[in-house]
Amino acid sequence: MTATRSLFFLVITLLGIAFWWTIVGSDSSPLGVVEQRCEDLREPIAVATTEPKFSWHVETNDPTRRGQGWAGYQIQVARTAETLASGAPDLWDSGWVSSTSPVSAIYAGTPLMPRNRACWRVRIRDLDGSASPWSATARFAIGLLSVSDWAGEWIGAHDADGEGRTGAPWLRRRFELPASPQRAVLHVASIGYHEVHANGAKVGDALLAPSVSDLSQRTHAASYDVTEALQSGANVIGLWLGSGWSRYPRYDVPAGPLVRAELDISLEDGTTVRLSTGPDWRVRSSNVEAIGGWAFGDYGGERVDQSQTLPGWSAPDLDDSDWAAARVFESALAIVPESVEPNLAVEELHPAAIEESRPGVFRIDMGRTFAGVVEVRLRGAPGTTIRLSFSERAGEDVTYAQRSELVVGPDGTGTFRHRFNYVTARWITIEGATESPQERDVRAYLVRSGYERAGAFTCSDPLLQEIHDTVAWTFECLSLGGYVVDCAHRERWGYGGDGHATMETALSHYGLEAFYGDWLDDWAAIQDEFGNLPFTSPTYRGGGGPAWSGIVVMLPWEVYRRTGDRSLLERSWPTIERWLAFLETKTVDGILQLYFDERYTRDVYSFLGDWVPPGGVQAGGAPDEKRKFFNNAYRVWAVRTAARIAERIGRAADAEVLLLRAEELAEAVHERFFDRERGVYVAARQTYYALPVLAGIGPEEVRDDLFRRLVADVEERQHVDTGIHGTWFLVKILLQRGRADLLHLVASQRDEPSWGHMLAMGATTIWEQWDGINSRAHSSFLSIGAFFVEGILGIRPLDSAPGYARFELAPAVGVNDLKQASGYLDTVRGRISCEWKVENGRAELSIVVPVGTTALVRIPTSSPLTVEESGVPAADSPGIAAVAIDEGEFSCEVVSGRYRFTFSR
Repeated sequence: MTATRSLFFLVITLLGIAFWWTIVGSDSSPLGVVEQRCEDLREPIAVATTEPKFSWHVETNDPTRRGQGWAGYQIQVARTAETLASGAPDLWDSGWVSSTSPVSAIYAGTPLMPRNRACWRVRIRDLDGSASPWSATARFAIGLLSVSDWAGEWIGAHDADGEGRTGAPWLRRRFELPASPQRAVLHVASIGYHEVHANGAKVGDALLAPSVSDLSQRTHAASYDVTEALQSGANVIGLWLGSGWSRYPRYDVPAGPLVRAELDISLEDGTTVRLSTGPDWRVRSSNVEAIGGWAFGDYGGERVDQSQTLPGWSAPDLDDSDWAAARVFESALAIVPESVEPNLAVEELHPAAIEESRPGVFRIDMGRTFAGVVEVRLRGAPGTTIRLSFSERAGEDVTYAQRSELVVGPDGTGTFRHRFNYVTARWITIEGATESPQERDVRAYLVRSGYERAGAFTCSDPLLQEIHDTVAWTFECLSLGGYVVDCAHRERWGYGGDGHATMETALSHYGLEAFYGDWLDDWAAIQDEFGNLPFTSPTYRGGGGPAWSGIVVMLPWEVYRRTGDRSLLERSWPTIERWLAFLETKTVDGILQLYFDERYTRDVYSFLGDWVPPGGVQAGGAPDEKRKFFNNAYRVWAVRTAARIAERIGRAADAEVLLLRAEELAEAVHERFFDRERGVYVAARQTYYALPVLAGIGPEEVRDDLFRRLVADVEERQHVDTGIHGTWFLVKILLQRGRADLLHLVASQRDEPSWGHMLAMGATTIWEQWDGINSRAHSSFLSIGAFFVEGILGIRPLDSAPGYARFELAPAVGVNDLKQASGYLDTVRGRISCEWKVENGRAELSIVVPVGTTALVRIPTSSPLTVEESGVPAADSPGIAAVAIDEGEFSCEVVSGRYRFTFSR
């Protein structure tokens, strides 16, 4: 009996331990889930799909432990946080999914519909089989996905013929609520810009909403949580409209600006209230009017009339009986939920100096060129007009017709602030004020899409540091509105060529998954019925060629390399396929011919080559041999890249066809353009050395010789000899071939052509041309920014393991006597950090490899056999494997964790 009872209690004890392990042990993992995203956004309130994508980062509470990883995830989705917390989600429970990808989870639960809201959480299972704690509860909602989902009408203030279209009208709607709302979401689609106000105050911090789109086809709908802005009793929703892109000649919406809005309110008792735009809205002119045009060289500005201000224009107690009824308009425009972060004021600038440049004229130096909005408090005679002009050049009061006006109020004061326009400038000239503004009266704000910073870099060389910081700042100045522009003052056009020149720099510094996804959707939307693509998107106008339109191939591939997310490749594939088919219609005997479409650009600016190299002219003309080779070689590279995309999305047959076609085209290009006597393609310049190597044109021995010639040319010149694309090619090939020393060489020069020369001439943003002609805040030469993270820090993705599942960490320790560098890159799998310093011939390298990843570490050293890690021989250190010794290099594979290497430089 005693033995039986003992056995009984033993069984009970074991069962209890097993039960305890199920409940407690399952949450004993040191890993946790953070940085949750839905459709690459934090808690979006209106995504553009009913099958959203979930992503997250994994972190550890024990960063010293090496080799941590995870093998699966579980996602739960429910209608409410309470249901989710109960452990019985009513929408979806994925169960345990075997996966190590943090970006591949697509909603597969109960079908969702527009306006549906949900909560979600995720946990992972580590390599020991233990589950992490559940993540925090995150929320998302489905937007209005088609025109039929909208109950409201398009409304505005102006005549259908466009009379008065430069005004910025106020629209308002008063309504009553029996109680404070439990939740209230306002969806706003506008043709032109808009601001949302409620009960006397602006809602949120978004500026210049929505992001830019092709207003001849579609507009974006921005959504706002206005729950806290509403109250029991009387309420008012106000919409302030600005003409913005509705006046752009390519779109030309005569009655703009227009708006269509819908407010969905949920009350505590379960009832819902819906308020939509229609003729019952009231409208009147505001105190803001657009001046100038909205086209190349003249995007104008705004006129603010202080005498026409109306405090509380969106307050419930305002008597609006003298306001007019809103006009209703018909429009076939598609409406797409905003899928990119809103524009935000991300940095505040204060004046560096204020002076009276000539009698009665005051000039404000903001210290650096910026793209954004200005706010200035001024004094003047009542009713007079104060003129403001904006310039990026010290010797000019205005560049590219950037100007605005302030009509002084009855009390002799007034405040100008951009509402529905912006400038790119450093200097502000004030004419007509009776006294100089003081420092406290002037503010400027850098405005850009609200993506997050994802990388950082510092080093011991002041010039390199200044180049890095200026390049990053310039990119931020050029990324307002959900796309990349060449310059934000003269053109504001989304050139694909400039997108090429900036993408690696951008992806090594910022979290741009949503931003680039939105821009690529715009490229798809403007593709014509023949498969042709303009050279800018979504703006159509502007010169270029295949290396501009080809952004639809190169950009999704580059994002995929860094995220491992195939969804963008799949979304981009139809655009890619149709564009490549279009190029085939312009091909004779394997050679792509000059083509253009007068709907988008003049032929003189079609089929461009390497734009603005040193000494290059700005004119077009009939394509010479260099331009013909440039476009055909780029086309080969694009076809090869498309083949890789096809292979990654499971289109093996397409990949095989494309690879075969790439080889045929490469052979045709080689036969047509290779100069056998000189051993070069068309010209002995850096661009034409690098491009065929990247594109895989010519026999291997020819490509090897071209790279040797490139190295010799850079060493001899000690400068770049390249334009927009050529500089991109140069940075790309030298990083691929491990020649950070040559990039350091050209980046360290202070005479023309160089980045250092721009800075020596007072530049605070990067110029369009090496000599400073034309725009001085431009995307042309931002490609050098990739060198700092991928070259000096050596953090580089590998095609074989996209999303940094396995990556290369090959820092250029001590390159050209550089003494110190440090920084990080926040990837989809967590933060990779690198810090190194050299002192008295000894070097120290400290790195952090994120959970669930491995790194191929390459250490440049004069004594590979003596490399140590944490005080012991590196080959014997835990977490290190696959050690290889080569002349001048120690390499190894390391699992996740922290490492400190010491070695002789």
